[in-house]
Order: sequence, then C-alpha cells, then structure tokens
Amino acid sequence: MLYVIDCTDKVGHLQTRLDNRDAHLNYLTSFSEQLVMAGPFLSETGDMIGSMLIMDFNTLQDVESFCTHDPYQLAGLFSEVAIRPWRKTVPN
Repeated sequence: MLYVIDCTDKVGHLQTRLDNRDAHLNYLTSFSEQLVMAGPFLSETGDMIGSMLIMDFNTLQDVESFCTHDPYQLAGLFSEVAIRPWRKTVPN
C-alpha cells in the first residue's frame, strides 16, 4: 500500500536538516524498493522546511518503523510527521 509521509520541520532548524541531509539521502537509498518519490517542501524564499515522501509498504507498522529510524527524525528535525494511506488515481 502507498503511504504519504508529510513532515514539517521545526522552525529555525534548517542547519539540522543540512547537517543530516547526506545521512537521510543514504537512508532513503536503502529503501529504494519502497520509495516512489520524495522531496523537500520549500518556503517562499526557497529554503527547505519539510519533507514529503510517497512510500510503498505492506503495513502501517513498517512505515512507522521507517519514520522512526530516519536520520532526520533521530536528529530532532521534525515538529510533526503525518502518515496517510494513499491511492494513486491519476494518471492511470
């Protein structure tokens, strides 16, 4: 099942994101089979302020485990993480 993972950075934590970006991207690489797409949310000035990932996991517990071990989460970057089941409809 597809899940959207919507992460909001804590205000003023851009340096935390930058310091952990390589570890986060390497972590995502280890889930290449499950990764559909991912990228940062941007502020109006172009700064990264959050993340959105679409991942394919068998269970909600698998998604939660993935999120718990993400280097960004371990570094305390996020103020909020929302996980939502998702169905792709368009385009077919």
